[in-house]
Amino acid sequence: MNNIPYFIIDFDSTFAQVETLDVLCEVALGNNPNFESILSEVKNITNLGMEGKISLTESLQKRLLLLQANVSHLPRVTQLMAEKISLSFERNKKFFETYASQVFLVSGGFKEIIDPIALEYGIASNHVFANTFLTDSLGNIIGYDTTNPLAKNKGKVEVVKSLNLTGEIVVVGDGYTDFEIKEAGAASKFYAFTENVKRQNVIEKADAVAPSFDEVLFLHNLPRAQSYPKSRMNVLLLENIHPEAVKMFKLEGYNVESIKGALDEDELCEKIKNVSILGLRSKTNLTSKVLENANKLISVGAFCIGTNQIDLKACQKKGIAVFNAPYSNTRSVVELTIGSIIILSRFIIQKSNWMHQGKWDKSANGAHEVRGKKLGLIGYGNIGTQLSVLAEALGMEVYYYDVVEKLQLGNAKKCKKLHDLLEICDFISLHVDGRATNKNLFGEDEFKAMKEGVIFCNMSRGHVVDIQALVKYIKNGKVRGCAIDVFPYEPKTNNEEFINELRGLDNVILTPHIGGSTEEAQFNIGQFVPGRILEYINAGNSYGSVNFPPLQLPQLTEAHRLMHVHENVPGILASINNILAKHHINILGQYLKTNESIGYVITDIAVDVRHDKNLVTDLKNIQGTIRHRMLY
Repeated sequence: MNNIPYFIIDFDSTFAQVETLDVLCEVALGNNPNFESILSEVKNITNLGMEGKISLTESLQKRLLLLQANVSHLPRVTQLMAEKISLSFERNKKFFETYASQVFLVSGGFKEIIDPIALEYGIASNHVFANTFLTDSLGNIIGYDTTNPLAKNKGKVEVVKSLNLTGEIVVVGDGYTDFEIKEAGAASKFYAFTENVKRQNVIEKADAVAPSFDEVLFLHNLPRAQSYPKSRMNVLLLENIHPEAVKMFKLEGYNVESIKGALDEDELCEKIKNVSILGLRSKTNLTSKVLENANKLISVGAFCIGTNQIDLKACQKKGIAVFNAPYSNTRSVVELTIGSIIILSRFIIQKSNWMHQGKWDKSANGAHEVRGKKLGLIGYGNIGTQLSVLAEALGMEVYYYDVVEKLQLGNAKKCKKLHDLLEICDFISLHVDGRATNKNLFGEDEFKAMKEGVIFCNMSRGHVVDIQALVKYIKNGKVRGCAIDVFPYEPKTNNEEFINELRGLDNVILTPHIGGSTEEAQFNIGQFVPGRILEYINAGNSYGSVNFPPLQLPQLTEAHRLMHVHENVPGILASINNILAKHHINILGQYLKTNESIGYVITDIAVDVRHDKNLVTDLKNIQGTIRHRMLY
């Protein structure tokens, strides 16, 4: 292992996400009425010590005086600390098991707690250097061994020097005491570890910042869980995407930037540079011009149902997989539609406005139940079918029209022609997709064909309705009420004025594209879309992609995974296998799916294969290759 450096790794806030004494404080003083203030004081003292503003000796003394702990608390503390191992260390557990002889944990924490955790990672007790507690006859922790070098200032320097290691020595830690090892000449490099906490004065002293342990292993070209550190990959989330999505990407180690509003084409052209994952909703257009500037883009997430705002073909040509959320906000849109239908049937908006003006109009004129009325659904997909079921439960008679053959649910009746439905239904609700051919799907002829006094709802896409025609038929009374949630042009931010001819009309409900804007729907979308993207990036699964052939793969175990996206032309698979054979690589599993434009091949090869550096180059040079990636 002469080519493997020695790693000197801090424990608290580095190997583990938290400080040991903070956890001991929680366990020992959990029932103390002053717990919060004591814990806050302990954390403050910890930070002062880590930043080098007070000595380590002073930091330890002050914190232990506050704890009032007993050895009986230690097993619980160890258990909690074991559950808080930093994610990048946890996912690289195999590295520690393999190279444990090159790893030393040197910590200002306590050996009684660190030892059993280190052993789980293959790190023996004689490679763990930490403080030890002093106790009285009742097991109360009354102090610490002050003769231990780590109880003193610059103790880490003394410990590392005493190891008499030869060769490259790398220190990974979050505190000033970790930097002191390098400063004293006892180590070759110091990496400021920032996965859990960032200390600016420590970062300024470091040879490099390590947002994760994957980054350290990558810099030293050592085996790791991530072939390319996610800390080097940027995620850009637009249009106020739910914090759950931000959380999921950050937990994976990505750099995440979240922007509340949409970006126009020129803004996105600039912003998308060096972005690996893009998340957007309905207001941002991902055009071919934008994609020309997307030099690192791997995947796009549409945090909504529709994808008409994304140039799917251009993404496909660049090997960029696109995912959406076809089901996550279905219930929210359905409930808004049902609510709007009932409100419009009873003239609730007008009655409410009059009441606010002091006018009392207790009249049944024009107010109707929805029971027994005919509801016509244009589009019978996920939303249309669920709306059909709920409407029937309210006693409505449901008719639907769809250009694709769909199996009806319940007692819904299919209409062969659109105008057949329009002529008989009391309520019309649009739930079609946003394809360009649906522009002005509803115009003069369609409104003319409807019944007198119809109620009209559009919760699908703004461009499918001719607004001028709708306004005309509202004003002449044929449409006695409507609910519109989507518009041909929508403001990019909440600060822009909404301008539309529908404003000010009676019995018209206008909502700012909030069909899917419930906490439940946005949380579900915030989980679902990142889940699909992470499955694709981590394991190659393209199932659910709207522009890639669907591949759902077995879990990757004890193998390297090669992913190859190419033009759908003959001979690519043979070329891949010929290259693998040339490099004497045996295939453990291989999976291929194609669509009309591209092919997607996944090849699993043995994990112990020492493949030639030219392998990746050879695979990328296959004629027709769009993108190649390798996973460990």
